Amino acid sequence: MTQQYRLNALLELVSQRGNVSIADISKELNISPATARRDLTTLAEQRLVTRTHGGAAALGTGYELPLQYKIARQAEAKVAIGRAVSEFVHLGDSVGLNGGTTTSEVARVLGRSPHLQGLDGEIGLTIVTNALNIGYELSVRPQVKIVVTGGIARRQSYELVGSIVTDTLSELALDVVILGVDGLSEQFGATTLHEGEAEVSQAFVGVAKLVIVVADSSKMGHATFARICPLDQIDILITDLPVTGSLAGALQSAGVQVVVAS
Repeated sequence: MTQQYRLNALLELVSQRGNVSIADISKELNISPATARRDLTTLAEQRLVTRTHGGAAALGTGYELPLQYKIARQAEAKVAIGRAVSEFVHLGDSVGLNGGTTTSEVARVLGRSPHLQGLDGEIGLTIVTNALNIGYELSVRPQVKIVVTGGIARRQSYELVGSIVTDTLSELALDVVILGVDGLSEQFGATTLHEGEAEVSQAFVGVAKLVIVVADSSKMGHATFARICPLDQIDILITDLPVTGSLAGALQSAGVQVVVAS
């Protein structure tokens, strides 16, 4: 088990339980107490957990983990969501993507999708993004035209934010916008942890003919700090498990098509 994998698994464990002991970590991750202590020290130095006597505690629900620590979470669900999204994107479309692990997986799928390959080297797809990692990954795809907005980079998410982004987007008209979110709830709609990223996502919604929200089941029924849009501004929700409870009824009332990826 690599250190990065252990750190991801340890953060997942702390997030789920709130508090963990060295003994818990050793048992769950099958590592020695000494390794558990070293990993906790690494995460505490990066201010990702709080050290306690004999263990660690989560920092709270409003804290945003850096992107590299989110990659392993719900990985299979994100791949399935990416495949489902590709069915709604057509050859020649212009597509907007904000940042995040789910939209990064969507970008990879779109870049590989056979039905989006242009003939004889022609451009098959135009992707507009404020995510530096998405722009970098797709820059090697000759059939994809990449437009990366300007802006101020956030190291936590690799996203560009600020007025340069929103000014750029205001001049565009996009066929499809695909949004990753940190929460989706009946009362607050689509939300994210950072107000600057919310502003950019709002701008994406404003220039889209079709708005698709991609979010795994862990985001359902939760609201985070900054609002993006109400449910009635979303056309399609693609997730990994059926939505239940009052949120399911609210989505239906708002006219949102729910697609469960498989």
